[in-house]
Amino acid sequence: MMREKTSGGLAALLCAVLAGCGAGAGETKKAAVAPPVEYFHPDPGTVASAHGKITFHGQKPPRKVIAMDADQGCMNANHGKTVYQETVITGKGGGLANAFVYIKAGLEGKTFEPPKEPVKIAQHGCMFEPRAIGVLAGQMVDVANVDPVSHNFHAMPSNNRDWDQQQSPGAADMQHRFPRPEIMIPVKCNVHAWMRAYIGVMPHPYYAVTGPEGTWEFTNVPPGDYTVAVWHESLGEKTAQLHLDAHGNETLDFTYE
Repeated sequence: MMREKTSGGLAALLCAVLAGCGAGAGETKKAAVAPPVEYFHPDPGTVASAHGKITFHGQKPPRKVIAMDADQGCMNANHGKTVYQETVITGKGGGLANAFVYIKAGLEGKTFEPPKEPVKIAQHGCMFEPRAIGVLAGQMVDVANVDPVSHNFHAMPSNNRDWDQQQSPGAADMQHRFPRPEIMIPVKCNVHAWMRAYIGVMPHPYYAVTGPEGTWEFTNVPPGDYTVAVWHESLGEKTAQLHLDAHGNETLDFTYE
């Protein structure tokens, strides 16, 4: 009789333990579900804006002829015209092209939703067009090959994973996301050594790439104090402080010598 009571007690104890473990597992699984991301949206009643111009003064580095003779497909893509490697491109009034302007500090703790539309970059004439682009972390980058030759798009980040992918003529566009911010990711073509591009991956939407006129603009910026930076592939980075009051519209220019 004693043995039967002991066996029954052990069985009850085992059942309770198993039930407790089962409940704990369920609780752990429930706790593992990530809460929805709360994206920041500026108050439309207080937002400000900023704009400016990036200029270059002085003697530009000499442009270099790109020797495409070894690849007839690249020659054909450029209709036999001479193509130059030119890192410092200026327009009217010394406006500097391909400068990446962005808010470097002042938005910490705010999470912005990446746009659903991809940012496009093309391999055209055996060159990257445009040479510099910006995307939000998590936003799609779309790469097209419109040339009659194969390319190998190779992005070489330090804070994200490498993206190294071959693309044949007429192939479908390639797409990729960079999940973490990074300034700036260099891109090359493993087939054509002269091809270069740069990707700025941002945690917020306040960035711009200048055209030949060198102008930039940020809109819908929450009021505050910011550090604004401008980056250029051969001229380096400059920073300046920017204060924006509610409904403010400030000008901030940068000059490279």
